[in-house]
Amino acid sequence: MKQIKTVDAVGQVLCHDITQILPGQFKGRKFKKGHVVKEEDIPVLLSLGKDNLYVWEAVEGMIHENDGAIFLKDIAAGENLEFSEIKEGKIDFIAGIDGLLKIDVDTLLKLNSIDDIMMATLHNNFEVKKGTKVAGTRVIPLLIEEEKLEEAKKVVGENKIVSVLPFKPKKVGIVTTGNEIYHKRIVDKFGPVIEGKVGKYNCEIIGQIICPDDKEVIKEAIQKFVNEGAELICCTGGMSVDPDDVTPTAIKECGAELVTYGSPILPGAMFLLAYYNEVPIMGIPGCAMYNKTTVFDVILPRLLVNERLTKADIAAYGHGGLCMQCDTCTYPACNFAKI
Repeated sequence: MKQIKTVDAVGQVLCHDITQILPGQFKGRKFKKGHVVKEEDIPVLLSLGKDNLYVWEAVEGMIHENDGAIFLKDIAAGENLEFSEIKEGKIDFIAGIDGLLKIDVDTLLKLNSIDDIMMATLHNNFEVKKGTKVAGTRVIPLLIEEEKLEEAKKVVGENKIVSVLPFKPKKVGIVTTGNEIYHKRIVDKFGPVIEGKVGKYNCEIIGQIICPDDKEVIKEAIQKFVNEGAELICCTGGMSVDPDDVTPTAIKECGAELVTYGSPILPGAMFLLAYYNEVPIMGIPGCAMYNKTTVFDVILPRLLVNERLTKADIAAYGHGGLCMQCDTCTYPACNFAKI
């Protein structure tokens, strides 16, 4: 960067934004950083009080902040993203689709541990709409050493720090358990809740089977949906530790691989997740019927981008897994279940 007289600046590249103020009319950027000064710009710049300008002076081994931001964007950006124009040395990452935001948190930490480089994101597993700003990056100084950018490239490697994964609608089977519903003593209120929540993602309900508290009947219902091509099975009712609540036992004995019975998410401690080959089976506790946001809302989006979750994935929700149950729910734009 060097200072020169404005009248001598034709063909030079501005190192900073220049603001114009018209009282009562306008205040904003008249010339943006990176602008190449033209002959017709000189009178305007002088009228803005700019007798001298700071312009770009190429220095070997040093990279301008705009080029640095582009470099960071290129090494970190994954799929389904769009980008803002560079403004004040920063580029924003914008969701190009509705989907689930995926952040490589470990690599992000390593990147931000390099001096003079920053990247900020929304939380991992945040559900986003097309057009949502999900991340931003820049270098801190006006000029950055090229070797720091090369270090960033090595740190990131083949990992893409920021991506948005599309939701993939699934065929859903609902297994509703409980003698009180089976014998029509009460009306099932759980099925409509499940239908509404999966319907938001354009999933297809291929059926609902209402079962008594009989593990053999529940096992048969699960197997029936598997045979009919269900891609997700939601079991409701009978998820507590009461002796006559047999849904967890039925899921465990149907041939599925158990991931977890229990989660560090409240509401949702009695949640169960298993896989019958590639088909996720969720045992959904009763809280999902009356709480607006529960473990079901947290886990469902991840299953709909075809993640195969592990015990560790569920355990990680303990830090932040307590819902504050606000009078006005703003989930997912809140602290609940952010990892």
